[in-house]
Amino acid sequence: MQFLNSTRDERFNARRDQIIAACRICFRKHGFHGAGMAEIAKLSKLSVGQIYRYFVNKDAIIEEIVRRIVDGKIQRMTLDRYDFKQLAFHLSRRTRGEYFPNEQDVSSSSESLEQTEMDQALMQEVAAEATRNTVVAKILHDAEIKLFQQAKKILSVRYPQLSDVELTARIELIAVLSEGTSFRLVMQKRADPEILNNIYNQCFDAVFPPLNTSK
Repeated sequence: MQFLNSTRDERFNARRDQIIAACRICFRKHGFHGAGMAEIAKLSKLSVGQIYRYFVNKDAIIEEIVRRIVDGKIQRMTLDRYDFKQLAFHLSRRTRGEYFPNEQDVSSSSESLEQTEMDQALMQEVAAEATRNTVVAKILHDAEIKLFQQAKKILSVRYPQLSDVELTARIELIAVLSEGTSFRLVMQKRADPEILNNIYNQCFDAVFPPLNTSK
């Protein structure tokens, strides 16, 4: 019986993965309003009726996509791979917009970079949808709180000298820089990346001074 339940769960999760993968492509291509269930069904190789067995509506699919994106970011955070030097490097080149793993990890997987860029684009779609859909607005709000709290949990250990208020303000600055850079992906680059990289490093060194690891 346990084996049958396990097989059933695996099949259920695999079908949800199929649907999510198809929705990510359709949402990215057409936006949430433009993506029809018929196209999603065709891409996922399921019927529309089958899709509704796994997700009650399109909002539920959006919620699952956001959850997966946020959980992925949190997983990278908890691996203790915050690196503000890398953050400055990537923000100055608009290549990624979050806390980054080391450069070797990024260069070893172009698929990972492509996935991150798609995640950024999808989160922008979510933000736009949130302005006219109260359900999506709550999904985005809850996800942002979850991500922010995880960042505070990790950085409060690394910078215990900062009060809760000070830490909150500093993380808010990082979030604004990262999310703003994601928004500007479609804009023309005007600043010299090397000069911008130096400015970002100065900013991060002031906000989160490099830890003394020699002890």
